[in-house]
Parts: sequence; structure tokens; C-alpha cells
Amino acid sequence: MAVLTCPSFVALFTCLWILVQTEDQQQITVKTGDDVTLQCLDHRGGDIELLLWLRQDPKEDIFVWKHGKMFENPQHPSFKNRVELRDPEMKDGNVSVILRNSSINDIGTYECRVKNSNKTTPPQLITTITLTVTDSGPEAGRSEGGGDKDGRNKDVALLMCLSVVVAVVVAVGFLIYRKRKRLSEQSFYNLPVVETSELQLL
Repeated sequence: MAVLTCPSFVALFTCLWILVQTEDQQQITVKTGDDVTLQCLDHRGGDIELLLWLRQDPKEDIFVWKHGKMFENPQHPSFKNRVELRDPEMKDGNVSVILRNSSINDIGTYECRVKNSNKTTPPQLITTITLTVTDSGPEAGRSEGGGDKDGRNKDVALLMCLSVVVAVVVAVGFLIYRKRKRLSEQSFYNLPVVETSELQLL
């Protein structure tokens, strides 16, 4: 079948890779003083036992939630009273947090790690977010959003994905058409030749 050809498989694999990369690695730009939502969705199911939000370089705990409550001890002092769950009930695996009153000092790479009650493995990395904070500029995100730019990136990736799939389907369909046409022509030219003398004239 056409959908199982090598070009189709490669295109679909590339498409899925683009979508996964876009989903798991986000880039957010906000202005100083804005509230920014660090989005993280865990679709694996099961009760959430442990939620960790970390910042890399320097490595700091910005939010730790375990067994139904937040722990302030491991939280870095610069994030105290500035980070909270977007949805305290974490419905549908929504473990996003809101970072209040962002500043230049908040620039960095953030990781969302989750451990479910039905998993024995360590907390799994769900989302990586690169946060940029600027003093001003039209490209900065708005409060509570912080994901407008990332949303546009997802839309672009989806359009690219659909374009690749459509192009592959059209190309495969054209090749199949050409092949069938060639076989039809070959079968026509391979018809047995009938001599005129053998024709019966009415």
C-alpha cells in the first residue's frame, strides 16, 4: 500500500519528531514584572505523587509538591511566594505553575519532572522550557500567557507536518498512476498481432 512506502514512513516519522520536539521543548519570552505560566501536562495517567520544577544553570528547586502539599524547604529563596500551581487540583495531569513578577534573574532553562503513584521509576522529565526575560519589546509575552510565541511555533510545526504528508501522498499517488499507466501500455503493445488474411470480412 502507498502509505507503507519508505518515503511515506520517513515523512510521517519526521512529522512526529517535529511535533514531539515542539511540545516538549518550549521557548517563552516575557517582560520584567509579568506573570508567566510554565506549562506542563502529564498525560500518562495515575495519581501524581511527586512534582518537581527545577531550574538548570544554576540548578535550583523552584517548586516541590509531594503527597498533596507544597514543600518550601527545598525551594530556592528567590522563588519563595512567587510560584504556585495553575490548577491546584491538577486535573487531567495539568501540573503547570505560575511564576509571579518575573525578573532578569529568572532567565534560564526550567524542567518539569513528575512521578506517578503507579510508577516505580524516578520522576520523569515531561517538559523543558527556556525562559527569556526582557526589559521591554513587542516580542514579549503577556501576563498569564507566556506561551503565545510557543503556540505560534506549534502552529507552524503542524502546518509543516501537514504539508509534508500532503506532498508525500501526492507524490506516491502520482508514482502509482505512472506505474499503472506504463503497465497498461505494455499490455496493449503486447497484444497478439492478427494478420489481415485471417480477418473474416462480412
